Order: sequence, then structure tokens, then C-alpha cells
Amino acid sequence: MKPRKVMLMVAPNGARKSKADHPALPLSAEELAAQAAACLDAGAAVLHLHVRDAHGGHSLDARLYHEAMRAIGAATRGRMIVQMTTEAVGRYSAKEQMRAVRAVVPAAVSLALRELVPDDADDRLGKARGFFRWLKVMTISPQFILYDPADVRRFLNLQEKGIIPFRKPFLLMVLGRHAADGESAPEELDPFLEALGDAPAHWAVCAFGRREAEIAVHAARKGGHARIGFENNTRLPDGTQAPDNAALVSATARMLREAGFGIMNGREAAALMREAAM
Repeated sequence: MKPRKVMLMVAPNGARKSKADHPALPLSAEELAAQAAACLDAGAAVLHLHVRDAHGGHSLDARLYHEAMRAIGAATRGRMIVQMTTEAVGRYSAKEQMRAVRAVVPAAVSLALRELVPDDADDRLGKARGFFRWLKVMTISPQFILYDPADVRRFLNLQEKGIIPFRKPFLLMVLGRHAADGESAPEELDPFLEALGDAPAHWAVCAFGRREAEIAVHAARKGGHARIGFENNTRLPDGTQAPDNAALVSATARMLREAGFGIMNGREAAALMREAAM
């Protein structure tokens, strides 16, 4: 029997870190493209993309996204899926986040549920419903970021109400937080999955700290996928500093293979993400 295949997504920079955190943190379009090619070779099929402005600050500027996407596409010969982020980082409103996605029209996008739909006010739900339906019409593959089991339960409630129209959505379970002691453990995933129950969904985990590869294996055993990279962690499983994102991808892919799993290529990952857009 063929081994089950796991999707590896790399988040190479995030919105908060700088070169002071790691000199190999990619910020420019050229650096992102080089990291993308190296991570693709190491086993990542998807890149979670943050772009930075001229001062290194987090940005949702469509021009910067298009520039980075062109560079990554050229460096990977179109074999890597690029997922736009809408992360607010205390800087952007839900309206600005949705406007940015409409301006970029990416193949895939990540959406923090509690940022885009922070409450159940009628006008808020109406705007969210319209935006999510637009994503579906445009066949843009969304990934919904969930920070705790309560987020999972709320997501399912909004799906039941018809606010979220996707039949088998792609979810990201986030373990830990941005903090100096932000170390996550595998068992932190289990309450998320208890909240999800048997609801149809694709899902992945991302975790803060050097146990992210171990947590990726734990997630694979539970039926999920994994996002790794400098956004959440810069250390290898042995605790040493990783030279770059590709080293983290390579270490995780190796541990998954040793545990009996295969690694999805871009074509296989694209099929999963197309299903999540339906």
C-alpha cells in the first residue's frame, strides 16, 4: 500500500521578524524567490507569502505581492503554489484585508477567522458572506487560520449558517504564540481536533518552537498536514539554529519519511487546495 502523502507548506518570513532575528530571513522579492526554489527542492509544495515595504514593515500592498509572486513563479518554474496572507498585525482592518485580496486575486489565501469576522454583527456577517462567496466564484483557495478550539467551533457554526460556503475547507491550527518562550507541544493539537470532530475538512498545523517537525509528524498521524518555517521557528529539531528555511523543510520531510509518510508535490497539493475552494 502506498504511504499517505503530507503537504508541506513553508512560511519563510512572517510579518514580525527581521534580519536581526536571522540573517537569512527573506524580505525582498529576490530573497523570497531564492528561498522558494530551495524549499521546493527540499519538499515544500506551498509557500505562505508575506511581503514587506521599503522599511521592512508588514504590507498588504498588491504591487508588492505581484512583484514577489512573479519572482517566485520564475524561480520555481510555476511548480510551487503561492498563498497570500491577509494578516492584520494590528495594522489593517477587515475591509482593507478583503480589498487587498480582491486587488491581488491570488491562487490561494490565508484568512484569520477572528480578524475577518471578529463578531456576529449582521453587517459584519453580510460582508464576510459576500467576500467568501466571491472567493468561491473566483476559485481562490482559502485557508482559515484558527488559534484555539473555540475558533474551530465558531468556524463550524458560521459554516452551518451559510456564512462560510466551502464544503471541505482547508484549516490551519496554530499552536502557541509569538513570544520568547513560545514553545509548542504535540498534545496541544488534540483539543483542536476534538472540536473539529468528524466535520469534513482538510487541515494543517503550524507550531512555535523547535518541536515543529515533531508536531508535523504528530499531525500527519492524525490525518493532517503541516506549515513550517522562520515565521514560527528558526531552530532545527536538535535545537541548533537552522541556516535557512530549506533546512527546516528538509528536516521535517526526513522525519515524515522516517515515520512512513510520503511528501506531496505541487500537483498533488494543488488538487487538495482546489477541493478546498469548492
